[in-house]
Amino acid sequence: MGGRPLGRGRGLQVLPRLFRHLLLPLRIRMSDLAGTYPGMQERTRRPAVVLLLMLLALLAVGAIYGRDFWQSRVQAGEGYTFVADIDRWRRTGRERAVRARFDFSLGPQLQDLPLEIGDWQGADVPQTNIEVLILLEPEQYVYRRYRRSDGKYVWLSIIGSRQAKSFHSPQICYTADGWKTEVASEPIPLQEGEIYGLRLAAEKDHWKHVVLYFYLYPDYLRDANSGTVLFKVTAPLEGSLEETLAVEKAFIREFFESARQ
Repeated sequence: MGGRPLGRGRGLQVLPRLFRHLLLPLRIRMSDLAGTYPGMQERTRRPAVVLLLMLLALLAVGAIYGRDFWQSRVQAGEGYTFVADIDRWRRTGRERAVRARFDFSLGPQLQDLPLEIGDWQGADVPQTNIEVLILLEPEQYVYRRYRRSDGKYVWLSIIGSRQAKSFHSPQICYTADGWKTEVASEPIPLQEGEIYGLRLAAEKDHWKHVVLYFYLYPDYLRDANSGTVLFKVTAPLEGSLEETLAVEKAFIREFFESARQ
């Protein structure tokens, strides 16, 4: 009535003071709470930290499985690509993605691997040890002898299965039969990159064998339901260990082209 109306300029001057007046009690109340409950801010921060850690863990798991899923699918479009490793029970630092010339996925096509490959001529060898097949129960089993034109020869053993009991270290068989054995990791150079196998040197009386073997998986996920394939090459020791290994590696290169981490 006797007061002056709020004009435009007057309102702009009053509004900041009005907001300060409204916010002041809020600041006082928050400061009072912080003073009354010193641990309140810490307790308020703790759930946020836990939530952040959980989110980071989920992102890490997603990155791992995303990489496995993505790489397994992307590589599949480039040919016969598998994951090779020296251990059946755990992933090792020797794991490699390897490109093969043939399909080594678990299936009947394993029986169709060529008998003539490069400078090698192969022949199927009948499995006379039926007990091995009964105990291992492999879904696919290939056992052949390949001879090179210079007279060098190797045995190729391929076991494919979804069961863990179908696979065990060849060292177990040799040791159980009285052989002395030594095992080590062995690089196998390819046209590009390299894969790794386990090298087994076995000796009994006048017999000496050199074995190179590794496991093949369809992708990085290593799902047991997708199957695992054991690729094993055995040769009699002729000359030095390095010379025998060179023969085996040359044979393996007929099947596998390149590898990468």
